[in-house]
Amino acid sequence: MGLTVAQQFFHLRRNTIFGGEGSVSRGKLVWRYERQPTIYSRTYSVRVTQKEGDIPDVYVDAPDLSLLADGRKLPHIYAERPPRLCLYFPKTKEWSSSDRIDETLLPWTDLWLYYYEDWLFFDDWKGSGEHPDGSEFSSRNLRRFSLRNQRRRGLTMAAST
Repeated sequence: MGLTVAQQFFHLRRNTIFGGEGSVSRGKLVWRYERQPTIYSRTYSVRVTQKEGDIPDVYVDAPDLSLLADGRKLPHIYAERPPRLCLYFPKTKEWSSSDRIDETLLPWTDLWLYYYEDWLFFDDWKGSGEHPDGSEFSSRNLRRFSLRNQRRRGLTMAAST
């Protein structure tokens, strides 16, 4: 059995790396936070929503990614207004309801934002992965980033206790 939205909310609130604020109401989780993928990056306002029993959706509410893209089609998104990020390929079961959002989707969002900024400059999506529309990519980099982030957080938490 997977985690409920209330349990996801509990883990999000306790996560000291990502911070943010949110609520659970009528079986729907909404979590908002700000991220800066590198010290040279702009700050992004990110929103995660999840209805009980559904997979979470991750949106970038600000800045306007389409405006920054200057007319180019945004890479690896499901919807454009607001941009709903494509962070993993659901058919591969890389994410399941027993996975914690704060340990998977939030680090994956950081990596997506990093590759987005790289794409803005070089006009080449280097994030790899596979998009449900059939275009090629593999989420190996997302998994690697998430594991590295979890290990780092484990070391940080061990050092602070």
